[in-house]
Amino acid sequence: MVYAALDIGGTKIAGALVDADGRLVARCRRATPAQGPADDLMAAVDSVLDELAAHRRWPELSCLGIGSAGPVDTVAGTVSPVNIPSWRAFPLVERVRAHPGVPAGVRPVLVGDAVAMAAAEHWRGAARGVRDALCMVVSTGVGGGLILNGAPHTGGSGNAGHIGHITVDVNGPLCPCGARGCVERFASGTAIAARALDSGWAPPAGVAPTAAAVAAAAREGDPRALAAFDRAARALAAGIAATINLVELDLVVIGGGVAQAGETLFGPLRRHLDAYAVLDFARDVPVVPAELALDAGLIGAAAVAAAATGLPAARP
Repeated sequence: MVYAALDIGGTKIAGALVDADGRLVARCRRATPAQGPADDLMAAVDSVLDELAAHRRWPELSCLGIGSAGPVDTVAGTVSPVNIPSWRAFPLVERVRAHPGVPAGVRPVLVGDAVAMAAAEHWRGAARGVRDALCMVVSTGVGGGLILNGAPHTGGSGNAGHIGHITVDVNGPLCPCGARGCVERFASGTAIAARALDSGWAPPAGVAPTAAAVAAAAREGDPRALAAFDRAARALAAGIAATINLVELDLVVIGGGVAQAGETLFGPLRRHLDAYAVLDFARDVPVVPAELALDAGLIGAAAVAAAATGLPAARP
């Protein structure tokens, strides 16, 4: 028995086969043509499914989960990722279900990518056994998922916990979502790189100006790179503190590409969180790195699909 999973984001479309213990037994990925037409994106998804369907264990398939950048609509089966302009109310579940390799009895289960990450970390990662947690993805965008009362909390449409679009500066820059001053506009990898470039930082010759390059410069002590990460950490801290105040949390888990910067991000984040989370019940909530790294979206999509299908092995 295996579970199939797709993880769709602004930079990559990944796929995997996951066993009932949460281990990846096959994986593949394609670049996301994020600025291309809708059919080009779907062609990349189909290519991932083609590769998975060719695997020797595909005949064991029992469920298929899709974790996608959001917003998503799990009732309608559609996605409208902020960072993929050509997909607006795109019928992703229907299109995946129509793939010739997907068995007729397998209905894809859609979930937001950060909710998938939360489910994965609760099943096999840093939030194992935790009753109430916020799990975040800080990457091309910023997303979040909640574990409440020991289970993933998705909300009616599948978007609960979408911390990247909490406003932390009412006069801040306009976000592609339409609001101003969202966490994502300060803390995403794209925002970090843009801030560093605007301040006069430049990557070494031949190196792309990414958040990873900014993190490398910050580790070398570059003040402009350090300031870009400090600004990102402050926005994250404000959003996290607001979430703790709303629902009370035992733990915050942060994953995604930007989190790979380690203490370059977590150091200033914890410092700023001390200044924002000041109520007695909100103080001293641990903030830790995700344990499942870049596989969390795939493992979580599989877990949510398995639970929705009634497969007990995937429940935390």
